[in-house]
Amino acid sequence: MRLSDASVVIRPRTAWEAMDLGVLMAREHRLLLMVSWALITLPVFALLTALLWKYPSTAMFLFWWLKPAFDRLPLYILSKVLFGETPSVREAVRQWPRLLQGQLLASLTWRRFSLSRSFVMPVSQLEGLDGTARQKRLGVLQQRNAGTARWLTTIGVHLEIGLWFGCMALFYLFIPQNVEMDWDWQRLALATHSEGLWLEHLSNALYALILVFWEPIYVACGFSLYLNRRTVLEAWDLELVFRRFRQRLSNVTPLLVLMIGLTLLPLSRPVMADAPSSPKPLTTHSANQSIKSLLEKPPFKNPETVTRYRFGEENPPTKNKAQSDGKLPGWLKALLNNLNSDTFKHIAQGLEMLLWGVLISGLTLLAWRYREWLRTFVSRRGPRKPSVIKPVPTQLFGLELGTETLPDDVASTAEHLWATRPREALGLLYRGLLSRLLHDFNVPLKSADTEGQVQERVHQLQHPQLLAFSDELTRHWQNLAYGHHLPPLSVQQKLCSDWRILFSSGSPP
Repeated sequence: MRLSDASVVIRPRTAWEAMDLGVLMAREHRLLLMVSWALITLPVFALLTALLWKYPSTAMFLFWWLKPAFDRLPLYILSKVLFGETPSVREAVRQWPRLLQGQLLASLTWRRFSLSRSFVMPVSQLEGLDGTARQKRLGVLQQRNAGTARWLTTIGVHLEIGLWFGCMALFYLFIPQNVEMDWDWQRLALATHSEGLWLEHLSNALYALILVFWEPIYVACGFSLYLNRRTVLEAWDLELVFRRFRQRLSNVTPLLVLMIGLTLLPLSRPVMADAPSSPKPLTTHSANQSIKSLLEKPPFKNPETVTRYRFGEENPPTKNKAQSDGKLPGWLKALLNNLNSDTFKHIAQGLEMLLWGVLISGLTLLAWRYREWLRTFVSRRGPRKPSVIKPVPTQLFGLELGTETLPDDVASTAEHLWATRPREALGLLYRGLLSRLLHDFNVPLKSADTEGQVQERVHQLQHPQLLAFSDELTRHWQNLAYGHHLPPLSVQQKLCSDWRILFSSGSPP
């Protein structure tokens, strides 16, 4: 890879500027990229459509799933174009079977749903890394620009869907009017599976054509992000600067060497005179020893002394019996040494995690047990306020609703008032109805309720007889209160009779 032969300017860019570079690269070689993509994808699409004609959704899904295998060809073309080795369409298509040999199964299985697929694909295809080496490489590359690569995939998915629907709408607009008038869209939507196959395959073909335009751009943007990341990591721009500087100096190097030699010639004579007659020859062994001695000293090696306690010694010095009698027994030393082994360390760590889990669980249970007490002293909301019982309204529509303001026999009193004071008689019946709803049926009436809202609450009681009486009484009350229309005599007698049937016992029926 010769950076000096690159067809683009090698320099660090922002992530979005790098993707702009990818779009420009795809536009510059759009004919090569689109034709080569179409030559390998459209025959596969036609084959899947023919084999799965009765299952267009399955054919479409398989074609979409194979996109990572198709993307390898645009990446190969872009990698050649970058260094001035532009292949022909024929050469590029011939290379595609060879490009499928490396890590194809991984690309179509667990790596298929990677949102940064276009960004990391050059690691496998161009660098040929796999396994642990690939993971380490991705760990370095994805420290930056990985989020932009995910956004590229997300935006690309929405762009594909938008272009897909746009192509279908464009197809509809190009339909002649006389043909369109014969179409029944409702019948097409409700058509059987066999009748709607042609429409599904048509939409699939439009999607395949969209990929001919869009997918090379997607691969080029991911490849440019990869190049930009390597430019930053490996300082490609600085390497190019030094190469140009070396080329400029290559023509004048002999003259500079000659001038420096002539300048230093008078100074070298006294030094040579003072030099020892027999200098020590420099050998490979002495050079290695010198290098090792330097590496054993700071800053290459910094020895550090660590003091710690331990039980016993692995190789205790041999001492007399009188001194060894005062030490621990051998079996106890062996047990304590085993406790320092890796196995017991793992067991101790497991017990430590278990104890911490028990402690945290105990604290959680304790907090849950005394949550009311904690809420009282810790919560910002403060203690819960006791529920306030809303007072029952004493008046509605200017009518007194207290039971002490009503006569014992409301129906009889209303019958006596019909002849002289019919308004008071009808008001007495309506006032009695509201009072019964409040105190006997516990209907939550409010002082701001209207007649219609009262009727809605009566309807919720699921009491047909009470609802019918309330509807009729409310209608006549409104006619009298707002329209000054008295009910006829037959209605007056019927209202009193219905009152006695509903409330004769003095309690809700």
